[in-house]
Amino acid sequence: MITGKNIQKRFGTVQVLKKVDITINKGEVVAIVGPSGSGKSTLLHILGTLDKPDSGSVEMNGTTLTGLSAKKLAQFRNKHIGFVFQFHHLLPEFSALENVCIPGWLAGTKKADVETRAKELLQMLGLSHRLENKPNQLSGGEQQRVAVARALINNPDIVFADEPTGNLDTANAQDLHELFFDLRKKFNQTFLIVTHNEELAKQSDRVLHMRDGEIVEN
Repeated sequence: MITGKNIQKRFGTVQVLKKVDITINKGEVVAIVGPSGSGKSTLLHILGTLDKPDSGSVEMNGTTLTGLSAKKLAQFRNKHIGFVFQFHHLLPEFSALENVCIPGWLAGTKKADVETRAKELLQMLGLSHRLENKPNQLSGGEQQRVAVARALINNPDIVFADEPTGNLDTANAQDLHELFFDLRKKFNQTFLIVTHNEELAKQSDRVLHMRDGEIVEN
Protein backbone atom coordinates (compact mmCIF):
# COMPACT_ATOMS: atom_id res chain seq x y z
CA MET A 1 0.00 0.00 0.00
CA ILE A 2 2.82 2.41 0.86
CA THR A 3 6.41 1.94 -0.23
CA GLY A 4 9.52 3.98 0.44
CA LYS A 5 12.60 3.27 -1.64
CA ASN A 6 16.18 4.38 -1.07
CA ILE A 7 15.10 7.22 1.24
CA GLN A 8 17.93 9.49 2.33
CA LYS A 9 17.79 12.60 4.50
CA ARG A 10 20.48 14.87 5.85
CA PHE A 11 20.21 17.71 8.34
CA GLY A 12 23.35 19.79 8.03
CA THR A 13 26.30 17.43 8.30
CA VAL A 14 24.27 14.63 9.91
CA GLN A 15 23.00 11.80 7.69
CA VAL A 16 19.68 11.02 9.41
CA LEU A 17 18.37 8.40 6.96
CA LYS A 18 20.62 6.15 4.88
CA LYS A 19 18.97 4.52 1.85
CA VAL A 20 15.95 3.22 3.79
CA ASP A 21 13.54 0.80 2.08
CA ILE A 22 10.15 0.12 3.68
CA THR A 23 6.80 -1.37 2.67
CA ILE A 24 3.58 -1.26 4.70
CA ASN A 25 0.65 -3.43 3.59
CA LYS A 26 -3.05 -2.68 3.89
CA GLY A 27 -4.45 -3.58 7.32
CA GLU A 28 -1.06 -3.92 9.01
CA VAL A 29 -0.12 -2.46 12.36
CA VAL A 30 3.62 -1.83 12.10
CA ALA A 31 5.81 -0.37 14.84
CA ILE A 32 9.14 1.37 14.36
CA VAL A 33 11.40 1.29 17.41
CA GLY A 34 14.92 2.41 18.13
CA PRO A 35 16.97 4.82 20.24
CA SER A 36 16.48 8.58 20.10
CA GLY A 37 18.16 10.03 17.04
CA SER A 38 17.91 6.82 15.02
CA GLY A 39 15.70 8.45 12.36
CA LYS A 40 12.31 6.99 13.33
CA SER A 41 10.28 10.19 13.35
CA THR A 42 12.07 11.59 10.31
CA LEU A 43 11.14 8.47 8.34
CA LEU A 44 7.52 8.69 9.50
CA HIS A 45 7.31 12.37 8.53
CA ILE A 46 8.69 11.64 5.07
CA LEU A 47 6.33 8.73 4.48
CA GLY A 48 3.48 10.95 5.70
CA THR A 49 4.51 13.76 3.29
CA LEU A 50 5.22 16.19 6.15
CA ASP A 51 8.84 16.32 5.03
CA LYS A 52 10.69 15.56 1.81
CA PRO A 53 13.64 13.20 1.35
CA ASP A 54 16.88 14.40 -0.17
CA SER A 55 16.65 11.39 -2.48
CA GLY A 56 14.51 8.31 -2.90
CA SER A 57 10.77 7.93 -3.48
CA VAL A 58 7.50 7.39 -1.62
CA GLU A 59 4.53 5.75 -3.31
CA MET A 60 1.04 5.13 -1.94
CA ASN A 61 -1.61 3.12 -3.77
CA GLY A 62 0.14 3.68 -7.09
CA THR A 63 0.64 7.43 -6.63
CA THR A 64 4.23 8.67 -6.45
CA LEU A 65 4.22 11.35 -3.76
CA THR A 66 7.77 12.64 -4.05
CA GLY A 67 7.80 15.42 -6.59
CA LEU A 68 4.20 16.53 -6.14
CA SER A 69 3.60 20.22 -5.57
CA ALA A 70 2.94 21.44 -2.03
CA LYS A 71 -0.72 22.04 -2.90
CA LYS A 72 -1.26 18.56 -4.33
CA LEU A 73 0.60 16.99 -1.42
CA ALA A 74 -1.64 18.80 1.06
CA GLN A 75 -4.74 17.63 -0.78
CA PHE A 76 -3.48 14.04 -0.91
CA ARG A 77 -2.47 14.11 2.75
CA ASN A 78 -5.84 15.39 3.94
CA LYS A 79 -7.73 12.75 1.97
CA HIS A 80 -5.56 9.66 2.44
CA ILE A 81 -3.49 10.10 5.61
CA GLY A 82 -4.30 10.56 9.28
CA PHE A 83 -1.89 11.65 12.01
CA VAL A 84 -1.72 11.14 15.77
CA PHE A 85 1.08 12.91 17.63
CA GLN A 86 2.37 12.73 21.19
CA PHE A 87 1.02 16.15 22.17
CA HIS A 88 -2.38 15.93 20.44
CA HIS A 89 -2.12 19.28 18.59
CA LEU A 90 -5.78 20.05 19.23
CA LEU A 91 -6.85 23.65 18.63
CA PRO A 92 -7.65 25.07 22.07
CA GLU A 93 -10.37 27.46 20.95
CA PHE A 94 -12.48 24.70 19.38
CA SER A 95 -14.60 21.98 20.96
CA ALA A 96 -13.81 18.28 20.67
CA LEU A 97 -16.44 17.95 17.94
CA GLU A 98 -15.05 20.91 16.00
CA ASN A 99 -11.47 19.64 16.27
CA VAL A 100 -12.54 16.33 14.76
CA CYS A 101 -14.53 18.03 12.00
CA ILE A 102 -11.80 20.37 10.75
CA PRO A 103 -10.07 17.94 8.30
CA GLY A 104 -13.47 17.01 6.86
CA TRP A 105 -14.40 20.63 6.35
CA LEU A 106 -11.04 21.29 4.69
CA ALA A 107 -11.74 18.38 2.33
CA GLY A 108 -14.94 20.11 1.20
CA THR A 109 -17.34 17.50 2.56
CA LYS A 110 -20.80 18.76 3.48
CA LYS A 111 -20.82 20.22 6.97
CA ALA A 112 -23.74 18.08 8.16
CA ASP A 113 -22.11 14.87 6.85
CA VAL A 114 -18.83 15.72 8.56
CA GLU A 115 -20.55 16.42 11.88
CA THR A 116 -22.50 13.16 11.68
CA ARG A 117 -19.32 11.19 11.02
CA ALA A 118 -17.47 13.03 13.81
CA LYS A 119 -20.23 12.28 16.32
CA GLU A 120 -20.18 8.61 15.32
CA LEU A 121 -16.42 8.42 15.83
CA LEU A 122 -16.50 10.21 19.18
CA GLN A 123 -19.32 7.96 20.36
CA MET A 124 -17.35 4.88 19.30
CA LEU A 125 -14.36 6.23 21.26
CA GLY A 126 -16.45 6.77 24.39
CA LEU A 127 -16.58 10.56 24.12
CA SER A 128 -20.20 11.25 23.19
CA HIS A 129 -20.56 13.17 26.47
CA ARG A 130 -17.58 15.39 25.63
CA LEU A 131 -18.61 16.82 22.25
CA GLU A 132 -18.75 20.44 23.37
CA ASN A 133 -15.78 20.35 25.74
CA LYS A 134 -12.63 22.21 24.74
CA PRO A 135 -9.22 20.52 25.03
CA ASN A 136 -8.38 22.11 28.40
CA GLN A 137 -11.52 20.48 29.80
CA LEU A 138 -10.41 16.99 28.75
CA SER A 139 -7.97 14.55 30.33
CA GLY A 140 -4.82 13.55 28.47
CA GLY A 141 -6.38 10.25 27.44
CA GLU A 142 -9.53 11.99 26.23
CA GLN A 143 -7.52 14.50 24.22
CA GLN A 144 -5.65 11.68 22.52
CA ARG A 145 -8.92 9.94 21.63
CA VAL A 146 -10.16 13.18 20.08
CA ALA A 147 -6.91 13.26 18.08
CA VAL A 148 -7.55 9.67 16.92
CA ALA A 149 -11.09 10.58 15.83
CA ARG A 150 -9.70 13.58 13.93
CA ALA A 151 -7.19 11.28 12.20
CA LEU A 152 -10.04 8.99 11.09
CA ILE A 153 -12.57 11.60 9.96
CA ASN A 154 -11.70 11.37 6.25
CA ASN A 155 -11.45 7.54 6.23
CA PRO A 156 -7.67 7.59 5.58
CA ASP A 157 -5.76 4.74 3.99
CA ILE A 158 -3.18 4.88 6.77
CA VAL A 159 -2.71 6.51 10.17
CA PHE A 160 0.79 7.59 11.17
CA ALA A 161 1.27 7.77 14.93
CA ASP A 162 4.40 9.43 16.34
CA GLU A 163 4.93 8.44 20.00
CA PRO A 164 1.13 8.38 20.55
CA THR A 165 1.40 7.10 24.14
CA GLY A 166 4.45 9.17 25.10
CA ASN A 167 2.40 11.69 27.08
CA LEU A 168 -0.04 9.19 28.65
CA ASP A 169 -0.04 7.25 31.90
CA THR A 170 0.07 3.46 31.84
CA ALA A 171 -3.71 2.92 31.93
CA ASN A 172 -4.45 5.42 29.15
CA ALA A 173 -1.56 4.07 27.08
CA GLN A 174 -3.01 0.56 27.31
CA ASP A 175 -6.46 1.85 26.34
CA LEU A 176 -4.96 3.53 23.27
CA HIS A 177 -3.12 0.33 22.32
CA GLU A 178 -6.38 -1.60 22.43
CA LEU A 179 -8.13 1.12 20.44
CA PHE A 180 -5.67 0.85 17.55
CA PHE A 181 -6.24 -2.87 17.26
CA ASP A 182 -10.03 -2.49 17.57
CA LEU A 183 -9.90 -0.03 14.67
CA ARG A 184 -7.84 -2.44 12.62
CA LYS A 185 -10.37 -5.19 13.35
CA LYS A 186 -13.44 -3.05 12.57
CA PHE A 187 -12.17 -1.05 9.61
CA ASN A 188 -9.03 -2.88 8.43
CA GLN A 189 -7.26 0.34 9.35
CA THR A 190 -3.53 0.51 8.65
CA PHE A 191 -1.18 2.00 11.26
CA LEU A 192 2.50 2.89 11.24
CA ILE A 193 3.56 3.72 14.79
CA VAL A 194 6.82 5.21 16.02
CA THR A 195 7.12 4.30 19.68
CA HIS A 196 9.39 3.74 22.65
CA ASN A 197 6.61 1.69 24.26
CA GLU A 198 7.74 -1.93 24.13
CA GLU A 199 4.28 -3.32 24.96
CA LEU A 200 2.70 -1.51 22.02
CA ALA A 201 5.49 -2.65 19.72
CA LYS A 202 5.11 -6.29 20.82
CA GLN A 203 1.39 -6.26 19.94
CA SER A 204 2.08 -5.05 16.40
CA ASP A 205 2.12 -7.31 13.35
CA ARG A 206 5.70 -6.29 12.60
CA VAL A 207 8.41 -4.42 14.45
CA LEU A 208 11.04 -2.52 12.46
CA HIS A 209 14.20 -1.66 14.40
CA MET A 210 16.12 1.46 13.44
CA ARG A 211 19.65 2.42 14.34
CA ASP A 212 21.83 5.21 12.93
CA GLY A 213 19.43 5.98 10.11
CA GLU A 214 18.89 2.42 8.92
CA ILE A 215 16.38 -0.39 9.44
CA VAL A 216 18.62 -3.04 10.96
CA GLU A 217 16.23 -5.94 11.55
CA ASN A 218 12.55 -6.96 11.49
